Amino acid sequence: MNHPALTTLPLAAGLGLRSPHIQTVLAQPQAVAWWEVHSENHFGGGAPLAVLAQIRRDYPVSLHGVGLGLGSPGPLDARHLEQLATLVAAIEPAAVSEHLAWNRYNGQCFNDLLPVPRLAGVLDNLCANIDQLQQRLKRPVLLENVSSYVVFAEETITEAELLAELVQRTGCGILLDINNMVVNALNHGIDPLAEIARLPTHAIGEIHIAGHEMFDGVVIDTHGASVSDQVWQLLAQTLAQIGPRPVLLERDTHIPPLTELLLEYATASQHLARASQPAEVTA
Repeated sequence: MNHPALTTLPLAAGLGLRSPHIQTVLAQPQAVAWWEVHSENHFGGGAPLAVLAQIRRDYPVSLHGVGLGLGSPGPLDARHLEQLATLVAAIEPAAVSEHLAWNRYNGQCFNDLLPVPRLAGVLDNLCANIDQLQQRLKRPVLLENVSSYVVFAEETITEAELLAELVQRTGCGILLDINNMVVNALNHGIDPLAEIARLPTHAIGEIHIAGHEMFDGVVIDTHGASVSDQVWQLLAQTLAQIGPRPVLLERDTHIPPLTELLLEYATASQHLARASQPAEVTA
């Protein structure tokens, strides 16, 4: 079961809410247990925040950040942190998540989720930033493993081992992105099940699934395609290994009609239903 201190999401499948589908969701109730939105899209207030507040009255909502850059050197960007804290206070989400990534250096901000090099000194900086974030929000956050396209020879631990250390030292949770695990397995040859086994499974409060695409021999985490067979298989193996968790279906580019996405959503719900069934007892 998901840890109650980390998230109050229902133990069900959720769907990433994107702008082409908002009016449909507002006009007619959908058979979706919960929605996830990108936090930064609502920092400016106005109509986006008003719409999110309206949806929040009818569904649980998860806030998923893409720009804080917890792995960036030095303290967090003060303005970004305050905007996030204001949004959390207004929406009272069922979960708050960020990426195990960096995006700021020497006054510049990069529009990407850059993987944190697992080198000396990184752990202390991450813990300081996570502590700052959780103290400001007055709640634990979930950290998501990310896709990567290069590796560093000097790295001494895996991403899963780094996440386990962060959970131990800060009390944060984990957002396990199954698609990112598959992307890294295809690009770097890692064993995704072995990596998942290194995680403190009690701290996994949410799971993401999405689609990836290949360009010039490199698998890219585009969120622009249907969920692959490899991701569905790893999801089933993971749920069998750790038990059911809230599962979120993401789609950010080449967004199809909501009716089409709901078919994939139904498949995720079926995986969760199977994982929730009691094991058969044999004589």
